Amino acid sequence: MTENTQTFEGAPLIAPSSTNHPLYDGVVEACRSVYDPEIPVNIYDLGLIYTIDIDDENAIKIIMTLTAPGCPVAGEMPGWVAEAIEPMAGVKQVDVELTWEPPWGMEMMSDEARLELGFM
Repeated sequence: MTENTQTFEGAPLIAPSSTNHPLYDGVVEACRSVYDPEIPVNIYDLGLIYTIDIDDENAIKIIMTLTAPGCPVAGEMPGWVAEAIEPMAGVKQVDVELTWEPPWGMEMMSDEARLELGFM
């Protein structure tokens, strides 16, 4: 069964992150410690982390994707992300959700990732 989610005109495809939260930069660095085993670039710079949402009680929700739905580590990577973030001081809990909307594309990579992979 497919879940139908209604998209409103003008609504962003990717929810905004909590960039002003004091834990945000540390969460980004924790995400940068996780690598896709098939690509020698961390998942943050690959553009696989769509949203880092941190609430007032320091519960963190990560919305991420993978380079392809058939990725061999699809079942493991969300756990790797949670394990990278959970030890941070002040973190209450970490939930990682996989999404396929919008689909990942090479344009989501940082300039550093493109340079590392020889696309620049």
